[in-house]
Amino acid sequence: MQKFGLIGFPLTHSFSKKYYDAKMEREQIAGIDYQLYPIPDIGAFPTLLADEPLLMGVNVTIPYKVAVMDYLDQLAPEASAIGAVNCIRIERPDNGETFLTGYNTDVYGFTESLKPLLRPEHRLALVLGNGGAAKAVTYALSQLGIGYTVVSRSATASQYSYDQLDAGTMANHLLIINTTPLGTYPAVSGCPDIPYEHIGNTHLLYDLVYNPEETEFLRRGKVRGAAIKNGLEMLELQAERNWEIWNTGL
Repeated sequence: MQKFGLIGFPLTHSFSKKYYDAKMEREQIAGIDYQLYPIPDIGAFPTLLADEPLLMGVNVTIPYKVAVMDYLDQLAPEASAIGAVNCIRIERPDNGETFLTGYNTDVYGFTESLKPLLRPEHRLALVLGNGGAAKAVTYALSQLGIGYTVVSRSATASQYSYDQLDAGTMANHLLIINTTPLGTYPAVSGCPDIPYEHIGNTHLLYDLVYNPEETEFLRRGKVRGAAIKNGLEMLELQAERNWEIWNTGL
């Protein structure tokens, strides 16, 4: 028996558990157990590892994507660059020690779900929000050779504020990515405060939110003729990447 799971707190709902339970049933995978491990403090992580000797990998969610790095032996390049981890491979050599490697598979999921939609005109992006998800997105954009500017409530030398967005800015940035939770169920009427009237049929709007399937952000872009994409495939792709890391180490 091998175990995998999700750490975070609280764990009121979990895409990961539903996904992996369905995967194991669909692919008839035996001898694997995926569980939720809500730990109220990241300091309990070593105890969890000790108490669960069959645990070979975990996903990491809020609020521990940064704090968990203090407990890892090694970081993959993308996790080191972003400063956040959402996947840990746990190796248990015969000497009884554990060796923990941290990854950020959000980068892979986002990149692979975005690439089929990109057109030559998608050279510049607006990234809405400046939290942890935005860091994964901007890293991925850099790897793809796409320039970007972050948009947040306050302007700085390197980022726009929402009230600075005008027709010219929107025309120059044809890829717009929402990394904020605005519009997530049940508050489905919410959306980033951008000038949607300046969106047209050459724009591509990508929302990391996947519930609802079509957020208000995406709906407003769609009625203006933009191509749209939600974050479900990103989650599915990063979940498969996690599985690959846990089971092959690649």
